[in-house]
Amino acid sequence: MKDVVYNSLHNRWLRLLAAVVGEFVAALALNLFIVPLNLYSGGLMGLCQLIRTLLQTKLGLNFGSTDVAGILYFLSNVPILLLAYKTLGKAMTFKTVICTISFSFFYSIIPIPQTPIVDDYLTACLLGGILVGVSSGIVLTCGGSGGGLDIVGLCLSKRGSQFTVGKFSLTFNFFLYAACLILFVPEVAIYSVIYNFFTSMVLDRMHQQNVSVQALIFTKEDEKALGRFIIEKLGRGVTYWEGTGAYSGKGIHVLMVCLSKFEIEELLHAVHEIDPHAFTSVQERVRVYGNFQRKLE
Repeated sequence: MKDVVYNSLHNRWLRLLAAVVGEFVAALALNLFIVPLNLYSGGLMGLCQLIRTLLQTKLGLNFGSTDVAGILYFLSNVPILLLAYKTLGKAMTFKTVICTISFSFFYSIIPIPQTPIVDDYLTACLLGGILVGVSSGIVLTCGGSGGGLDIVGLCLSKRGSQFTVGKFSLTFNFFLYAACLILFVPEVAIYSVIYNFFTSMVLDRMHQQNVSVQALIFTKEDEKALGRFIIEKLGRGVTYWEGTGAYSGKGIHVLMVCLSKFEIEELLHAVHEIDPHAFTSVQERVRVYGNFQRKLE
């Protein structure tokens, strides 16, 4: 059963399918809980929603039953994808294009209830924030992105910036919601901020590539085989030294490597294959400085 989960987690097409499903859940949560209350999503989608509202209220344009924000979102992602192509790489760009098209499509076709399903603002923000945060985190973990500020945040993260994807979104949204505060009633801006806060916190928890971990592996088998796997397959550096078991008094090999939370599953699987009796200690959310590559796929 464990091997089935592992293979599913690292299968290219299953991960792409999971990312598309994640986009569907994100669009569903927005249209069911956030949009009916006239609240605004964060990031580029929030900006597109704001532009849509201004076009309707200030210019008197009528788009019928179509939420033009989804179309604006897709069009605005085109130049961002072109600019970020070199940083993201071909595989990541392909997945991002698929995810962006999927999200824009789902957002445009999922009907928005005439009356809110949940009329309590705080409850709607909590439900919407959790669902969107979890689904967006799944998309990022599967090597994709819904576009918009996620791409900019990922580029900053890969280049070693202190900004995480969630923190960058919070910074942008400060200015977005300041505009909402000026243009609309205070409740719209306040509850939109609360929704975005829940989304960003859950997203940072779910985005496993953004979580650095340190693994210590204790094995009596050939430590060079594990070292080669870490270097060649994971693309990570590894340090190993000789130790002595206090109970047995026998020699033991100790390997230390820093990697992302997503990669740890692949490492544990390899350790079990090479030495089923190995002992592995994993510490999450360690601070890593210097020459440490943040991978997006």
